[in-house]
Amino acid sequence: MRVAVLVSGSGTILGAMLEQGVPVAVVVADRPCPGLEVASAASVPAVLVDRRDYGGFGPRFRRWAFTEAVTEVLLAARVDLVAMAGFGTVLDQPVHDAFGGRILNTHPALLPAFPGWHAVEAALAAGVTVTGCTVHLATVEMDAGPILAQAEVPVEEGDTVETLHERIKAVERRVYPQTVLEVLDRLAAGSAARP
Repeated sequence: MRVAVLVSGSGTILGAMLEQGVPVAVVVADRPCPGLEVASAASVPAVLVDRRDYGGFGPRFRRWAFTEAVTEVLLAARVDLVAMAGFGTVLDQPVHDAFGGRILNTHPALLPAFPGWHAVEAALAAGVTVTGCTVHLATVEMDAGPILAQAEVPVEEGDTVETLHERIKAVERRVYPQTVLEVLDRLAAGSAARP
């Protein structure tokens, strides 16, 4: 089984996956980031599909063309599963056509509560006493796919976005790789059962 990890940031979740034995075959980034260095240090092939080549981060961004380019990289790497790990770009239909039901994402809230980019801020603003992280199947609609795993993180008095998010990320680094390995086991069992 071969996994692609999509990154945009520090690569701490990627590092946790590598430490926990996730068979990472390729790392794909949408911008230059430390996650590419984590891949390189682990001798994992890394590919930059730079958003700036597809219109950047504003209204001129060509999401469909960017998604097609990422999908080509994933298909060429012959991956069985795609794990978005802090990936900052919402991908369009082509990747779901190629890897439907085999794209995972982690989200820093207990979905369906607080979907979207600012989940930690939203949880603090709502005054909740517990939030957490969710691992789910990614769909075209952001943060709306079936939930595979969740873990709670208490909100502490005096928490800031930064302190709460760091505690959530610590839990994600445990729960997400474990969930990826469980999904791989199911995929392997399913392929072994085919004639």
